[in-house]
Amino acid sequence: MKTLPETMPKYTIIKSDAEPFDVVCEELPGWLIVPRVGEHLIFGSYESPSGLLLDTEELKAESEVEIHGVRGVRISCLIKSYDLSELCRKGDHEEHKMDLVASLTDTRCRFLAQGQLNNGIYQLRTFLDGDAFNDDWGFGEDNCGAETHLSKKGEITAVGSVITCAELPYSISDIVGRYTVTIGGMQYDTVRRVIVEPEGSKVLTEQYITKDGKTVLWRRFNRNDWGFGRYGKLWTELRPNNERLTVNGETFVHWYDCITDYIL
Repeated sequence: MKTLPETMPKYTIIKSDAEPFDVVCEELPGWLIVPRVGEHLIFGSYESPSGLLLDTEELKAESEVEIHGVRGVRISCLIKSYDLSELCRKGDHEEHKMDLVASLTDTRCRFLAQGQLNNGIYQLRTFLDGDAFNDDWGFGEDNCGAETHLSKKGEITAVGSVITCAELPYSISDIVGRYTVTIGGMQYDTVRRVIVEPEGSKVLTEQYITKDGKTVLWRRFNRNDWGFGRYGKLWTELRPNNERLTVNGETFVHWYDCITDYIL
């Protein structure tokens, strides 16, 4: 595995006039690993606008498992969280481990379970636990999972910084254009996939995917009031100079970026 930089590499995103291409992307939503035994990667999250490393996730798809009669793959996760202070520059961090179980079919990729140690007790949540699982790990209607064969469907439209889509009680995604992403001195021809989470989660993400189904850049946006009870401020106040999107008339503010060792 490669070592991720302590600060986010400079990047540009330029819209192309070319038509978006169809692509097969078998990565787990938000975790960027393909749930197939032998797959492994490391990705990092970088705060905006400082560009400082927030955390790294080292993922290894280690073994086949079966949960409630459904076959899947166990993925071990080592997460290192950094303090956005001088600690980050010293390399100090906190670590914790957890396991994910995910399934991959010809058409869908979805989470089946998540487990970790809490106070010496291994706690496991599965797809049969209803909202207790789906609120954190469900994707799509009835946790059907993310589509792997991606093409432009027209369910989400993006014109400049304005995004429009249906408001549904489950996450939806669509390809909204073709873009050239230049990052770390490398140039990539990509399609932009936008994922709009359900109304209650107040989150939008976008990822830029190459023709071979690899994500080179993943970005998260928060609705302006996301986490207000925790932070006591709107995101336009917390990050006044960060990029903004308008989604069905609501303001969303860029929070952080993710890159994987694929681009290094």
